[in-house]
Amino acid sequence: LRSCSPGRARRTNASRRAWLVARFGDIYAQERLYAETLLRTYISDTEMVQRIIYIAAVESFHAAKMAYRQFKIRVRETLSLGHSGPESLEDTVLDYIVRHEDLYDVQASVNEVIRSMNINPKISFPPEIDFIVISSLIRELCCVAFSMQTLVPPLDVAFGADGELFSETKYHRSFDSDFTAAFVAYHVWPALMENDIVIVRGEAVTKR
Repeated sequence: LRSCSPGRARRTNASRRAWLVARFGDIYAQERLYAETLLRTYISDTEMVQRIIYIAAVESFHAAKMAYRQFKIRVRETLSLGHSGPESLEDTVLDYIVRHEDLYDVQASVNEVIRSMNINPKISFPPEIDFIVISSLIRELCCVAFSMQTLVPPLDVAFGADGELFSETKYHRSFDSDFTAAFVAYHVWPALMENDIVIVRGEAVTKR
């Protein structure tokens, strides 16, 4: 194992959080739109394109969180063998992960996301094309989601279900929504949460 810098994670928590929240917004504004344009060359159905991207985002967070938990267990097991303080073992583990996030096997998470998407009944793709075409978006989301797990408290995306009551605090409506509709037809982008509080609103389509 490489040497770690005790206290680094907590000292840099606020600045890392600010950067990651901004990066999440950038992905929504840039990489998401690029992926949408790319998918439209294969799929004419706008709703399906947006569903694919939303599910990719949610699955990316799920895969990254699983990878983080496994990574943290391995680091804790290794560092516990020689840990003597003065920092707690948990702080030392977190410092190590923050310092060495490059050891995260992001490609394994990307592969896991694509596998999950391939069996998701809500989305479909022309058989001659694979979800790998949006792997760059998935990769960026996985990296951000993994880093967000190193924050105290960690950040996560909100759970969204078709037909849920539309929440102004959690989402803003897409331009093609029925603005008088009370329920979400489908989601375009997830909301970002911290301790169950929305810190960045997502996007949803409402229809009657």
